[in-house]
Amino acid sequence: MAIFGEHQERVVTGLALVAAVLLLGYIDNFFLMWLVFGAIYILAFKEALRLFQMDNAPLVFLAIGIWLIAGIYPYGDDLFVLAGVAYASAVAYNKDMQWKDFLPFIYPTAGMLFIFTMYQEYGVMALLWLLIVVAMTDVGAYAVGKSIGKTPFCETSPKKTMEGVVGGIVVATISGAFAGLGIVDFTVAFLISFMVSTSSVFGDLFESSLKRKAGVKDSGDLLPGHGGVLDRIDGYLFGAIVMLVLLRGLV
Repeated sequence: MAIFGEHQERVVTGLALVAAVLLLGYIDNFFLMWLVFGAIYILAFKEALRLFQMDNAPLVFLAIGIWLIAGIYPYGDDLFVLAGVAYASAVAYNKDMQWKDFLPFIYPTAGMLFIFTMYQEYGVMALLWLLIVVAMTDVGAYAVGKSIGKTPFCETSPKKTMEGVVGGIVVATISGAFAGLGIVDFTVAFLISFMVSTSSVFGDLFESSLKRKAGVKDSGDLLPGHGGVLDRIDGYLFGAIVMLVLLRGLV
């Protein structure tokens, strides 16, 4: 009870998020999924602007435009590539444009487009698999790190330990190997879960590095006890890209 009391706000918010995710998955409606993911994306995009130390409000309208197209175009992940080509063309034409302005269209745009495309191609069970792998990576890392963690993992995130990271990946890989059985066989599920779990660790590190450079503790304050939207989805943004690529290549 003491632990719960110390993290009560975080626990309550976490339970509310889990309930919302489960309800969304149970309903499993394309338009609702597009709408919710779109809201998450725009909020994350605005937080990314802050982390990249950019104040360019018009970019938000471009992000909205990309997501509107993603709702009707069957290969959402391709939109990221097309956006890159379009922006490179614009930079070549207008010398005053800066490549830095494209950063939010890499992170978090690419990850969100891959998440939505994975839902379109492999259904809600793929999203559940991704959720389990990334969540268990965090849970396993926290539990193992708190109990036996001693060796620092890297300077980007001083609180992470090597023991915690390895423990989290092991827990997530085993959990994911069973969670993915509805889509692939055990061997492929094991391999994909391992790669997704590992990539989610570095997704978390990437956001941590952005926060350190921006001099902020959290990406935002929308979620009590958790920080911002990016603080909750950082691992998924990397993990979804790896999962979709491997599903397409191995299935």
